[in-house]
Amino acid sequence: MTTISVEHVSKSFGKVAAVDDLSFETPPGAITAFLGPNGAGKTTTLRMILGLVTPDSGSVTVGGRPYRDLDRPLRQVGAVLEATAFHPGLSAEAHLRAVAIAAGLDVARVGQVLDLVDLREAARRKVRGFSLGMRQRLALATALLGEPGLLILDEPANGLDPTGIRWLRGFLRAYAVDGNSVLVSSHVLAEVEQIADHVMILAAGRLRWSGPLTAGSSLEELYLEVAG
Repeated sequence: MTTISVEHVSKSFGKVAAVDDLSFETPPGAITAFLGPNGAGKTTTLRMILGLVTPDSGSVTVGGRPYRDLDRPLRQVGAVLEATAFHPGLSAEAHLRAVAIAAGLDVARVGQVLDLVDLREAARRKVRGFSLGMRQRLALATALLGEPGLLILDEPANGLDPTGIRWLRGFLRAYAVDGNSVLVSSHVLAEVEQIADHVMILAAGRLRWSGPLTAGSSLEELYLEVAG
């Protein structure tokens, strides 16, 4: 199983310490919620995991190796950090085919992921006409192309209507049940509470709390106590 290990990682931007001596490991085969207020260091940490930002100190590995050293990263890690990185003139299908070809993946997978995210009927529509919720689904489809064992998602419910949120909840739950892992950053505590197996709460770049979410416990109360 593909898991994440962050060991004594720090990152500053100028005089601002975004992440300060952060360490954690994600449990395999679980949905881990990555929580914290704005400016807590969540997005910087996700970007360091994916090799988009270099830490000032410490180490970050995915499946025991830095992301940049993975042979075929899309087969191990699927990531959605934003739902805007699409060429507006391409159709959903054309976008996915281009990514699959560039990554050396079977283009037959394109139809499968369109079905998974319920975008088959919009496959040939130009992305410029997509709502934010549809773009979120397309971003998730892109992340799933390589059938990865780990998903890293930043605010995946953003732009989804209640039906879409319910669909996402069921999808992520089934994905984890199949033995895969999910790291999800979100501000929607009520939704996270329904799907998370494990919770990590950051504040001011440091890990303030980490542990399983037990039945009957209130995530909102825990969050306000730790990070509020």
